Amino acid sequence: MSAGESASTQRHFVGKREDLVRAKRAVRTVDGREIIIIYHLDTFYALDLHCYHAGSTLEHGDIEEIDKKLCIICPNHKYKITLAEGEGLYRAANPYVKPRVYKWYSKGLKQRVHEVTEEGGDVFVTLSNLSRFLESDYYYTPQGRKDREKLEKGMGTDTVRDKDENEAENEG
Repeated sequence: MSAGESASTQRHFVGKREDLVRAKRAVRTVDGREIIIIYHLDTFYALDLHCYHAGSTLEHGDIEEIDKKLCIICPNHKYKITLAEGEGLYRAANPYVKPRVYKWYSKGLKQRVHEVTEEGGDVFVTLSNLSRFLESDYYYTPQGRKDREKLEKGMGTDTVRDKDENEAENEG
């Protein structure tokens, strides 16, 4: 076990292989955590369902290869997240260098990914045991769950935060 990991290794049954392969994507709740299981190019991936940036679901995000890494693209704000590591990627250029050459850069780990194993036609997920906080973890905190509920009602997290701030100003 490496630094920053805890000892939790409980496997959770998430479906039959043939069903998950046919579906390509499936959403499951494991120990109170919503995850998406993706089958792409003969490999299963599992990651937190809600995007680390603003809590949108990744269920309908496109999958693209970016800088030789498979990524899911958040359908709302187009954030790029590697399927295997949960790394946030962005494209930028040094504005002082001419001509501008755009490259892909890492923001670091942002989205929690989970281990997928198969046994006898059954597929299991073991929740990530990385003990440090990742941005996608926010949406599984009490405040994050409230923000998700408001998001599902059609209010974006920016709107929710603006409204909360305005209410606080009016009370004071």
